[in-house]
Amino acid sequence: MANLFDVSRESEASAQPADPAKGAQLQRLLSPDILAPVAVGIIMLVLWELGVRLTNTPPYILPGPILVLQTLVQEWGTLFPSLLVTVKITLVAFITAVVSGLLIAVLFTQSKWIERSFFPYAVILQTTPIVAIAPLIILWVRQLVPGEGSTFVSLVICAWLVAFFPILSNTTLGLNSADHNLINLFQLYRASRWQTLLYLRLPSALPYFLGGLRISGGLALIGAVVAEFVAGTGGTSSGLAYQILLSSFNLQIPRMFAALLLTTVLGIFIFIALTILSDLLLRHWHESAVRREN
Repeated sequence: MANLFDVSRESEASAQPADPAKGAQLQRLLSPDILAPVAVGIIMLVLWELGVRLTNTPPYILPGPILVLQTLVQEWGTLFPSLLVTVKITLVAFITAVVSGLLIAVLFTQSKWIERSFFPYAVILQTTPIVAIAPLIILWVRQLVPGEGSTFVSLVICAWLVAFFPILSNTTLGLNSADHNLINLFQLYRASRWQTLLYLRLPSALPYFLGGLRISGGLALIGAVVAEFVAGTGGTSSGLAYQILLSSFNLQIPRMFAALLLTTVLGIFIFIALTILSDLLLRHWHESAVRREN
């Protein structure tokens, strides 16, 4: 009888999956949330390629996706260094926006007088088109920072101006959204202002802050590209925007689409990376990231 029990246990163990984690990852990859957009993208690319071929559209008007990929491979030696320049500008501007936005939001929370006095000017910076003030920023920075580094600094400032406000506004909203009853409880136990900030307000603001990160990451890239368009710099410091401009001037439309593809892929990568970060930080306790079967 013992042998029969052992055989039944072995059969049950063999019926169970060897690695539940791998099974869960495979199930997540095959979920409709991933398969549906991938299928739509493939269908759109096929229709695009068929439309270009059937209508005999010349490449200088609209290249097909296959030609764009071929051009990307051929021009990789030129486009990849430009991609690195754009990535560097975007990352520096994004990190600066995160640090400055978080610190100023904390300052606003500690003093309502400071928030009411300075927040309207942050709104003014956000609503002012970056295209309108970018030439002025580039001119001022060239006067203050002589040399080749002036262009990089001016582009970072332009991208920072675009990416700064979502961090500031979302974090300020989150810090002010802490439960009032919990604030009273902290005051009852005579917690200091900084203890209340560290143990109550900052955890309450984390979902808002992470939401601002996802918005700010894409805006930092947009600000970097727009600033590059306005600056129109070439040489070794040229980013993807300059490659797009140069390709359009020379009617190298497949090359322009290849640079656009790299810009789009970079933006998608930034959004996915920040979404994964948000999920890792919130999935164990916040309702927006907790996965349930129903």
